Amino acid sequence: MALDSTVKVALGTLAFAIFWVLAVFPAVPFLPIGRTAGSLLGAMLMVIFQVLTPDQAYDAIDLPILGLLFGTMVVSVYLESADMFKYLGKLLSWKSKGAKDLLCRICLVSAIASAFFTNDTCCVVLTEFVLKLARQHNLPPAPFLLALASSANIGSAATPIGNPQNLVIAVQSGISFGEFLFGLLPAMLVGVVVNILLLLVMYWKLLHIQKDEEDVAQEVIHKEEINSHRFSPATLSHLPSLDSQDLISTLDSMNIHGSPMRNGSFGHADSLRFRLSVSEHDFQMAHNSVFESNRVSNVSKEIVNDSHSLRKEETISSKRDASMNRVAHINGLEDALQAVSADEKAEATRKWKRRISKACVYLVTLGMLVALLMGLNMSWTAVTAALVLVVLDFKDARPCLEKVSYSLLIFFCGMFITVDGFNKTGIPSTLWDYMEPYSRINHAGGIAVLSVVVLILSNLASNVPTVLLLGGRVAASAAAISASQEKKAWLILAWVSTVAGNLSLLGSAANLIVCEQAHRAQNHGYNLSFWSHLKFGVPSTIIVTAIGLTMIRG
Repeated sequence: MALDSTVKVALGTLAFAIFWVLAVFPAVPFLPIGRTAGSLLGAMLMVIFQVLTPDQAYDAIDLPILGLLFGTMVVSVYLESADMFKYLGKLLSWKSKGAKDLLCRICLVSAIASAFFTNDTCCVVLTEFVLKLARQHNLPPAPFLLALASSANIGSAATPIGNPQNLVIAVQSGISFGEFLFGLLPAMLVGVVVNILLLLVMYWKLLHIQKDEEDVAQEVIHKEEINSHRFSPATLSHLPSLDSQDLISTLDSMNIHGSPMRNGSFGHADSLRFRLSVSEHDFQMAHNSVFESNRVSNVSKEIVNDSHSLRKEETISSKRDASMNRVAHINGLEDALQAVSADEKAEATRKWKRRISKACVYLVTLGMLVALLMGLNMSWTAVTAALVLVVLDFKDARPCLEKVSYSLLIFFCGMFITVDGFNKTGIPSTLWDYMEPYSRINHAGGIAVLSVVVLILSNLASNVPTVLLLGGRVAASAAAISASQEKKAWLILAWVSTVAGNLSLLGSAANLIVCEQAHRAQNHGYNLSFWSHLKFGVPSTIIVTAIGLTMIRG
């Protein structure tokens, strides 16, 4: 394709440059409007500068890609509400055997989850879990956050729904979900293993913390403190001790000397003399007193009987009141028990509904993956799965739909228009015509040159615009060789443009998400700079990309 007029080339390049600056540096001082507004500004400038007509701008928007992106985001929202990512976070800490084991788990979980739920989503959710685990085990968070972001990028290369650039490649190439998966799965698995080894080699000393010995020492000290506060018989030495023989002799002496009759008893003669001294007058007085006492006792008995009857009536009435109160109390307890049982039943019902809802989300997601593997249309499959989840939820879907990143969808719309306008200028075609003879994928040298070009452009212009600019041209060049080479070219483009995100901090949105969330978290000491990330990103990206390229087949 020849270059357009000089004016259109200059204006189209200016519009694309503004879009690129705002996409890579969304907070530039002279125009801090962000990526989404930057993409719309670039699209608007393409129309204002008459590089594209309004109809051409609308036609440039790829609706199948937007539908697939929207559907996968809705499914991810429902998976998050079904605690899928919470279970993944628990899997990271389940029976962990140290820092190195935790690093390996983070890499594996992040890679596998990103392949099916997009790398950006996994990084948004799992960053918090990784920070908590690092804090709980008193570990430096930097290696684990690098493991999360880099493995998410590598793992997302395996499927068309793993990242946005793969969505574009899958739709434009027509490669089925299964062909895409099995074509890149070996490279992804080996790439994750190599990435783990590089992380362990680079951060071995930082991860080699003798925490187990410190914990053992603390446990020994804790046990010593407990033993020092145990009660021993020596603490009871102030109590007097008595011998059993002394106790028996003491009791015997008390029985002997404590009797009131000893040395104080009356004689027998004195007793008889006292008894005979009673006179007849005394006997008569005693008889009269006995009669009077009997009479008084009869009256008192009548009074006592009356009082007993009154007391009985009062007792009966009090018992009746007490029984009524007891019945009311029992009725109150029964009502309370019924209320508690009703609450328990309601709670059990809610738990069962929650379990059924989770099961439905997992089954629908599994059905979506099976449909994708069967080769059904990916966009409509994702949208259908999203709508099924909305219907099964059986309530207002606005809270879930509000969690969808509509700014990302708008960003894609503006980017489609801007990139298409830049293609209309003829600059990408002219550059490719110059590079194409050196970038044929039927020999190792051509694959190496193509990979370097894609690697550099993915970090300069971002991976999605790079795929939009080069995808069709690379595929056409490979199709001239053979049909299998065309499929291989698409897979190489997907692999290199995805792994290229690990090169620098700005190479992937997943890197920025992890860095930003870790920076917001307090008291974690993680503030990864561009150059710090580059120290790991350069060797990891080059080695993983090179090894993965040897395993991709058409």
